Amino acid sequence: MPSILDGITDPSQLKSLSLRELETLAEELRARIIDTCAANGGHVAPSLGVVELTIALHRVFDSPKDKIVWDVGHQAYAHKLLTGRKERFGTLRTQGGISGFPKRAESPHDCFDVGHSSTSISAGVGFAVGRDLKKARNKVLAVIGDGAMTGGLAFEGLNHAGELNKDLVVILNDNEMSISENVGALSNLLSRTITSEYVHRAKKDLEAFLEGLPMFGRSVLKIAKRAEESLKTLFTPGMLFEAFGFEYIGPIDGHDIPKLLETLENVKRFDDAVLIHVLTRKGKGYPPAEANPSLFHGVGPFDVKTGKVHKGKGGAASYTGVFGQTIKRLAQEDERIVAITAAMPDGTGLTPFAKEFPERFFDVGIAEQHAVTFAAGLAAQGFKPVVALYSSFLQRGFDQLCHDVCLQDLPVVFAIDRAGVVGSDGPTHHGVFDLSYLRAVPGLTIMAPKDENELQHMLLTALSLDGPAALRYPRGNGLGVPMEQILTPLAIGKGERLKDGKDGAILAVGTMVEPARQAAVALAEEGIEVAVMNARFVKPLDTELIIELARTGLLVTVEDNVVQGGFGTAILEHLEEHEVTGVRVVRLGYPDAFVEQGEQADLKAAYGLDAAGIARSVREACQGRRTAAPAKRSEQPAVPEQPHA
Repeated sequence: MPSILDGITDPSQLKSLSLRELETLAEELRARIIDTCAANGGHVAPSLGVVELTIALHRVFDSPKDKIVWDVGHQAYAHKLLTGRKERFGTLRTQGGISGFPKRAESPHDCFDVGHSSTSISAGVGFAVGRDLKKARNKVLAVIGDGAMTGGLAFEGLNHAGELNKDLVVILNDNEMSISENVGALSNLLSRTITSEYVHRAKKDLEAFLEGLPMFGRSVLKIAKRAEESLKTLFTPGMLFEAFGFEYIGPIDGHDIPKLLETLENVKRFDDAVLIHVLTRKGKGYPPAEANPSLFHGVGPFDVKTGKVHKGKGGAASYTGVFGQTIKRLAQEDERIVAITAAMPDGTGLTPFAKEFPERFFDVGIAEQHAVTFAAGLAAQGFKPVVALYSSFLQRGFDQLCHDVCLQDLPVVFAIDRAGVVGSDGPTHHGVFDLSYLRAVPGLTIMAPKDENELQHMLLTALSLDGPAALRYPRGNGLGVPMEQILTPLAIGKGERLKDGKDGAILAVGTMVEPARQAAVALAEEGIEVAVMNARFVKPLDTELIIELARTGLLVTVEDNVVQGGFGTAILEHLEEHEVTGVRVVRLGYPDAFVEQGEQADLKAAYGLDAAGIARSVREACQGRRTAAPAKRSEQPAVPEQPHA
């Protein structure tokens, strides 16, 4: 029997399919998603949960004329398959392949680039207003999950949309999950139901009794039903969304294609703001994902039959795991330590802490801004809060970090996971900007460990400070170095000289230290002797060691961050401030562009940030110096006798 999916080249073709064919198509979409993610990894559970909803949207509406704005976008795999990308779907999340998120450059059916949560309603309002200003006629739909509804931006969008009352359809995909289980009052509200078996039976019995009363029974029943509708708003999300000015519809079964089609066809005729509450099951149709939706939210390659995730490279413990064990250990010794995350207890390694210290662990939902200011309040009360977030997610809390934490010099520790390139999730998830955006904030100590052992010492160091500190570390395993059992705070602003050399010096930070060391070893075999510095601190810098290494005449800085405003820029500024001249500085890092998706090792090699690339850059710099005219004595590095701090 020929595949229905194989015959779909444009979503408009869904309009001619029968209900049975649509249901078969749903099965085929699930199979294709599961098979591809089993090979490449990906967001399995979110995409499986919205297959029927995606089919219904494309059956009723006319993409790309009608705009479908996906929130986060990791649930858009079925959308990609139905919009002309099934031939390339096997390249999902690979270098040079299609993105795991909607991408405007990829298809006209992707009307808005996404990757972070809670943006769809605000973007949808923009599309609706733009449509009306252009006097165009099309529908705008924003698909948002209940987890994303905990983000403040979603409520800002709701507030504006309700006030404008434009022709906008918001579809709330309620699966009671974001990445981990949802938390908070809003989640509880969305999860309430008055359709339990007991309540349903009691209601039916009461209706039968009233109908049996002579004369006034039917009138009383009508009054009771009106009262029920009023009471229902106290127990359902309709109360919340209607307060924002939306027409509320639902909840409806998000896997019932006929019901979805009927509802969407009716809503298609509306010309004001409406919210459809759709109930779905994350991982629907694949038992392993249904049983463990958190694992299959974003998963590596796995065995389709068993659902067992293939083992990684093994070896050393992950940086995330070391952080999680270290904060738990330190919290056993200091009851003032509390841990905060934004819907990422597993991803940030805080699950062991949460189990041992449930009263000192706070998952605030997808609300990074609140997480940071909440931590500031705790710090002002004498606690030692550690806010564990991914680097790219901390960008959302920058204003709070600046004004609520650092301006008040409060001792909040930012544990920044996924710093540097992270892999297949691509540009929305790479953490390559944090050194640049954090370095500008006064009073913030910024550090990065060269390995997992140094990470545990740095966390202790950060917690020992009286002011704010940021500790950044990468996704993935450490180097497998011995883990010291006695933790010692590091000297603030002091780097580590790992190797001497007369021909130049490599100044590396964080994960770039080990490839820098390897590059120096390879260069030594060629007769090029370069020193290697483990910077440890990006702010404050080690003035004494940097000026000493500047005497070699060549400094090569290496960072897993964009070069604009990063560690290398800090070195240039430092040399200028201390009036050090006659030294050449070569900065290695990511360019002024968004880094594409791909494996971490492949991306680092492509941008010259592996050992071979660093050695090549140093070699070229040294060769350039040798072919240049000899410098006069006055052109040698001028080192102040008493450098000021």
